[in-house]
Amino acid sequence: MVMLLQNQNQNQNKPPNFTAIPVIDLSHPDDAKNLIVKACQDYGFFKVVNHGVPLWLVSQLENQTMEFFNMSQSEKNKYCPPYPTGYATKTIGPNGDVGWLEYLLFTSNDFSTNSKTFTSLAKEYVEAVKKLGCEILELVAEGLKIEPKSVLSRMLSDDKADTIFRLNHYPPCPDTDPDMDHRATNTIGFGEHTDPHLISIARSNTTSGLQICLPNGTWVGVPPDHTSFFINVDDMLQVMTNGRFKSVKHRVVTDKLKSRVSMIYFVGPPLMEKIAPLGSLMEPGEESMYDEFTWFEYKSCTYKTRLADDRLSFFHKGCHPLV
Repeated sequence: MVMLLQNQNQNQNKPPNFTAIPVIDLSHPDDAKNLIVKACQDYGFFKVVNHGVPLWLVSQLENQTMEFFNMSQSEKNKYCPPYPTGYATKTIGPNGDVGWLEYLLFTSNDFSTNSKTFTSLAKEYVEAVKKLGCEILELVAEGLKIEPKSVLSRMLSDDKADTIFRLNHYPPCPDTDPDMDHRATNTIGFGEHTDPHLISIARSNTTSGLQICLPNGTWVGVPPDHTSFFINVDDMLQVMTNGRFKSVKHRVVTDKLKSRVSMIYFVGPPLMEKIAPLGSLMEPGEESMYDEFTWFEYKSCTYKTRLADDRLSFFHKGCHPLV
């Protein structure tokens, strides 16, 4: 679903850390629902604590993930099925984009009970994060005072929900790499982009690298917190709130000495789900900013565009999508 922009302009000056990250305590839902809405409006980004996902599960899955990425390249290459699922390194997607990373990517079809792709540990993690996603989406609905509160979470609860689970590994990045164009310390490991889904639920190890773009265009670093989850507003939620929430632009830079591991769960609706601003949220006389489309149409558009492209612009009222 997401692709890297080749030869993207590199950030030579390390941006300041973002010290104002909204921290949402999910053990206090009455406060959390309003704080989440404010965070989505201000930044499209926040961190949740007391999230209910067992830390032992997170830790063990991270260890298991690193066991895979530490295998020989020939062994890892055996897990390279046709795009988009499975293992890949450097080259990402069908458009020639590259990045300083390797990854495992699994779609919702790989989450089935009979799938042999996942271990029981990974399946348990996905189930826990899915539950967290439903909780967050219901708090969003309650904070926006729209009913029913399942208006967003029902798409994730649906058996046909088009979810993706991604495990990224960013190895230490040397100054140069013979297989790629020139590289420098703190080079882009994953180029700037917005995620196309409803929300993204991410966590990483203790190595820094994630950066987000604030509404004023300033890039800031996000200090790692391996015990919490970071939540992104994605493109579909921007549409469904008619622009009240903004899909957050973000990227990852590499470290010269330390590797970074991240786990991201992308919450997507069923493929044929119709996406449009929620009528229950619209004020009298408010016009929709977007034409109605299906998630399948938008997903198809993402495969035909580059990472940094403004894909939502093709779906603005009166525009024609690239389908």
